[in-house]
Amino acid sequence: MAETVLELSGVRVDYPTASGPVTAVADVDLAVPKRGLTVLAGPSGSGKSTLLRLLGLVEQPTEGTVFFGGEPVTGLAHRRLRRLRRDRVVMIFQNPPDNLFDYLTVGENLRAAAQLAGRTSAPPELLERLGLPGTEDWRTSALSGGQQQRLAFACALAAGAEVVLADEPTSQLDARSATLVLETLAELATWDVTVVAASHDDRLIELGEPVVRLRDGRVQR
Repeated sequence: MAETVLELSGVRVDYPTASGPVTAVADVDLAVPKRGLTVLAGPSGSGKSTLLRLLGLVEQPTEGTVFFGGEPVTGLAHRRLRRLRRDRVVMIFQNPPDNLFDYLTVGENLRAAAQLAGRTSAPPELLERLGLPGTEDWRTSALSGGQQQRLAFACALAAGAEVVLADEPTSQLDARSATLVLETLAELATWDVTVVAASHDDRLIELGEPVVRLRDGRVQR
């Protein structure tokens, strides 16, 4: 059995509304392997983003338990959860500029990500390995949307993230830029890092191993 880093057991999430609680996800059991690319697939409103926030330790379940590295983290104090997120988990947002400091160069973004995580420097080979050679002195505005997303993944790795979560990472991109992101995800799936993406992009879903399909807040068996 593949080693897992994140697990959900019997998870349910309810959100309060004026007319009563609305269930976003229910009865979810999920084990995320340590290596490879796990894709959460489903139409809008299926619960993908809620599951991603649970895995990112941003959301707490109404019922059930979240495990990180084999240890239950549901109900941990806010400070301990924040430390886990800071030291071990990075979220990549769907709008590329939201993931970067636009007033810094490519290289400065990498170094800032490393320093904010308490590291002295970023691995120099990251830009080349993720398809951004020669861009260290570029402003991020000079990059395409796909290149910006590539840089966001590089920053996550510079920060030493063990888990990288991506919420619809191709949804704001044209086809050419989306291809750059797909190539990056395929590359990261071979590294010693846990990658989870929520998406309804068929090309991204094809890369997933495993693919977790959701409908109406439930995992389809």
